[in-house]
Amino acid sequence: MSAESAARSGIQWSIEAAGHRAVVTEIGGTLRAYSVDGTELLDGFGEDEIAPGSAGQILAPWPNRIRDGKYEFEGRSYQLALTEPARHNAIHGLVNWSRWHAVEQTADAVTLEYDLPAQVGYPWSLRLRNRWSVSADGLRAVQEVVNTSESNAPWGYSVHPYLRLPGVTVEDTVLHVPARSRILADNRLLPIGASKIAGTEFDFSEPRRIGDLVLDTTFGDIDFGPDGITAVTLSDPASGRSIVVWADDKYRYWQVFTADTLHGERFRRSVAVEPMTCPPDAFRTGRDLVVLQPGTAWSTSWGIRA
Repeated sequence: MSAESAARSGIQWSIEAAGHRAVVTEIGGTLRAYSVDGTELLDGFGEDEIAPGSAGQILAPWPNRIRDGKYEFEGRSYQLALTEPARHNAIHGLVNWSRWHAVEQTADAVTLEYDLPAQVGYPWSLRLRNRWSVSADGLRAVQEVVNTSESNAPWGYSVHPYLRLPGVTVEDTVLHVPARSRILADNRLLPIGASKIAGTEFDFSEPRRIGDLVLDTTFGDIDFGPDGITAVTLSDPASGRSIVVWADDKYRYWQVFTADTLHGERFRRSVAVEPMTCPPDAFRTGRDLVVLQPGTAWSTSWGIRA
């Protein structure tokens, strides 16, 4: 395991084992790169780049968006900064541009930690700890959070990796999402309802090509295996290659994004597959929102395998 000199994305921690290599950055505790036997599976970014399109970022204490940045929790009202001003939303949480630090390091694993301070709009302090590891089984991430404040805190979690199969376009990528519904969104990408997807163009319960479909879609009513794991698969029938993003039973939603709103060379170049513990706007609706009690630890895990 190596920690390289600071770059625009901060210190670079590289971990390796059995042909698997991942790079995690100081800024945002972000997953910047992941390769297997020299083949990049993550559509990451350079160490001197600012993470484009939230690539590889951790989204906490909420994923996705909060309408107008306003919410109520346990009888009190709060106002967050509008970090997506064009849509008048608060987006992707509070930790993705913070400096994380390493607390444990080995050749094949690194654990990063960040203390989120209480602030306007989110007056709770949290200690976040993420352990990243690689092995012959792939990349594994274990997240833990502890509420270090004196009252209950609202919590949601996600990550934002972009994946791509070498030499395969988004159109020719075969997608499998084990879901039975999707959240309907308005022009601000906020939920206005839900719909069953059986037999529709959004039905990927059986693997099929993405084709020209534009996705920035939250899938719900997802299926879990007998081991309590859910997984989204991207595959290329021509080569037999596939990438699997798996998540444990704390994740109740999948967000799939075909990068159609990104610019330049990143336009529709890869597919973001985001496991989410709650849907968009959960701070307002309370749907599947986690309530962290003071001093209580909450943990979850997800990963990528090829």
